[in-house]
Amino acid sequence: MIVRLAREQDLTGFLDLAAQVEHWFGPMVADPEFHGAVAQHIRRSTALVAVAGPTLLGGLLFGAQAPTYHVHWLVVSEQARGKGAGRALMADAVRRFVQGPGSIEVVTFGADHPGAVASGARVFYESLGFTAAEATDPGPEGGSRQIYRRAVT
Repeated sequence: MIVRLAREQDLTGFLDLAAQVEHWFGPMVADPEFHGAVAQHIRRSTALVAVAGPTLLGGLLFGAQAPTYHVHWLVVSEQARGKGAGRALMADAVRRFVQGPGSIEVVTFGADHPGAVASGARVFYESLGFTAAEATDPGPEGGSRQIYRRAVT
């Protein structure tokens, strides 16, 4: 597996990943705003992909503006979850984009959201040193959301 900057031809892979998680995040595949966000991150070189040969294992859209950096979107394919792709994407993003002092924030599922346990997102971010912070607006499907934050020195 390698992590690299995403390219325009990776859009289809991002849409394939989005299709796997729409039940948690709401519609994305047919959403022009999602397409635009992916394209914008690719143009800005703030979109990363984890690949094994021709297979896209995961994708990340990152907000690289100090002092508060943002994980805008991180999804790992169902078959690659728990195998290090998400960790590799985050490590590469931090190496490429983050300079302290500051913080990295991500909005993930609230503790009561069905995806909180099933996706493993909260445990994943906690394993990377993020801590639960304040609640935030519900997701497009109506489920609760919470900010997770990690200090950068």
